[in-house]
Amino acid sequence: MFDALKKREPKLIDMELYHRSAVVVPLVEKNGDYQVLFEVRSKGLKRQPGEICFPGGGCETGESPEAGARREICEELLISESQIEIAAPMDIFVSPFNMIIYPYLGILKDYQNTFSTDEVLEVFTVPLAYFMETEPETCYNKIYTEPPENFPWAKVQNGRQYRWGRGLYPVHFYEYDHRIIWGITAKIMKNTARQIKNTGWRSEWEK
Repeated sequence: MFDALKKREPKLIDMELYHRSAVVVPLVEKNGDYQVLFEVRSKGLKRQPGEICFPGGGCETGESPEAGARREICEELLISESQIEIAAPMDIFVSPFNMIIYPYLGILKDYQNTFSTDEVLEVFTVPLAYFMETEPETCYNKIYTEPPENFPWAKVQNGRQYRWGRGLYPVHFYEYDHRIIWGITAKIMKNTARQIKNTGWRSEWEK
């Protein structure tokens, strides 16, 4: 009776309410060391102009997150698919704001500092070692529930006195060379650095 359910892959509850995006954490090699490449979003964009981010964007209908990440980085950095190697998937970010982001660690090859001026103001790099060795400054935003005016209080125990759950949302800040890398970008970078460190790759790199 439940055999079909055994084969299904679990998904997030209310997944249809989430906007799916994918990004690449791109590494470029310079003088034998790895650098993390960041974009500064074009001032002409409607959402978050001028902010620092990773190459990426929304997944199209029917598109896998990895395919979306590849497509976006090629469009934004004006590179061919042969120039980006997806090294590994990183941990998935789920926000309390109906957004899910699939990050991928990528290696850029023969990159010549190209980018689409429609979406990108500039690119810059930060040594990967900086993120391996530096903990970001962290602040905590409060998360709470605010029911709408038409909420059916009569159907809830204790009505308007019901005690909703509360939470904390950590917001990270890295400061490097007078640039502030913060928010979701910093959260993904912190987790990526931790995952790389956990593999022991850092020790091998230093030999």
